[in-house]
Amino acid sequence: MTLQGGMAVDRAQEVRETLRALLAEAEVQKLKEYLAEVHYADLAEVLPELNLVQQIRIVRALEPRKAAEVLFELDRRQVQLLLEGLGPQRSALILREMPADDAADLLSELPSSVVEGYLKLMGAAEAEDVQELLGYEADTAGGIMTTEFVAIHEEATVEETIEAVRKAAGEAETIYYLYVVDAQNRLVGVVSLRELILARPGARIGEVMQTNVVSVNVGTDQEDVARIVAKYDFLAIPVVDHHNTLLGIVTVDDVLDVVAEESTEDFLRVSANIEEEEALDPHLNVWRRAARRLPWLVALLLGELIAGNVIQRFSDTLQTMYVLAFFMTAMAGGPGNAATQSLALVVRGLATREYGPRDFLRVVWREAQAGIVVGLVSGIVLAAAAFLWQQSALIGLVVGLALAVNIAVATTIGSLVPIMVYRLGADPALASGPFITTLMDVISMSIYFGLASVVLFYVH
Repeated sequence: MTLQGGMAVDRAQEVRETLRALLAEAEVQKLKEYLAEVHYADLAEVLPELNLVQQIRIVRALEPRKAAEVLFELDRRQVQLLLEGLGPQRSALILREMPADDAADLLSELPSSVVEGYLKLMGAAEAEDVQELLGYEADTAGGIMTTEFVAIHEEATVEETIEAVRKAAGEAETIYYLYVVDAQNRLVGVVSLRELILARPGARIGEVMQTNVVSVNVGTDQEDVARIVAKYDFLAIPVVDHHNTLLGIVTVDDVLDVVAEESTEDFLRVSANIEEEEALDPHLNVWRRAARRLPWLVALLLGELIAGNVIQRFSDTLQTMYVLAFFMTAMAGGPGNAATQSLALVVRGLATREYGPRDFLRVVWREAQAGIVVGLVSGIVLAAAAFLWQQSALIGLVVGLALAVNIAVATTIGSLVPIMVYRLGADPALASGPFITTLMDVISMSIYFGLASVVLFYVH
């Protein structure tokens, strides 16, 4: 893997140096010949490192189809600047070469007035497809589908279908699956390319198609679409409306983008960064970046003050047994870490639908059992360390027992809170790690000093 990574770095460095040399020479033909040989992914990686004038020169020298592939890989704000620099006519030509879903994704993040201008300059058919896709919610099947697919009538013969595939292959995004429709354009079956090739030339498509078609509604959440595609190992899945009319398909490359997007979103939410798009925006003003984090951090700070108030209420216990202060960090950190571990496991399980409502009690009980075992072992270790350090069996008993109880409680809360959030209809990732950790600080200090006070009461 290291070798492959090194090769990728070397390739990017080579492309970067060659482009700069060609730009310096101002030989347009040489630049075009070199750009025709370079992979669009390498160009997309190197392009942001050049200034805007150089970027525009390179994109102008690219074939429109390849320019479309490069632009789609770039940051949307950078694309907007490039399109403005290229001019309306050239920009519209590049947008025409994009798959309709990619063009819609790109244009959806631009000002509406700019989008209207580009749509007017695009071909009527392409503009109509893009306009239709822009009408769907961005995070639904309609928002990520493409209208460039091959649909055939159930009465067509295999021979006619093969000829139709040859003609449509250049325009369709994928031809691994052919979708069969009736006279009302309702989805009635699907034929794989392999099944088509093996079928008798004179056979009707209706005779060879699979009628048990897995499809998704146009309003289905993109995360659910990704799960269905992963479950059945599809390369594409058809999208229909409430009347089963075939509207488009979602391809596996779009599903991979959804998985990456949803994973990033969940990760940022678990770490209490709610505005995931702005959190990752390198151009975001530092004051706005700080403003996005301050509400959460201030709220968590108030939570920590509550934990401090708990300690203050047990000040008499702390004065009597001041050595308890030595173990406060372990008492706060251990349960917090245990709760975060349970939280991560449960949030992932809820996000991937590995278990449903019937499994909730089992999941909480499973985590509680693990917490009891981990707590007992950790408590024994801490008790032994406290005894050896302080030469006091009483201190060892208090800190060991408190840690064991706290970790058992922490794993239970870490699994229970995201499930409660999920049952309320919210994203379980909102039960973020910092929130759970702060909550456990309050609970841990209460259990720790409460247990110490009880022990001191009975001892004295």
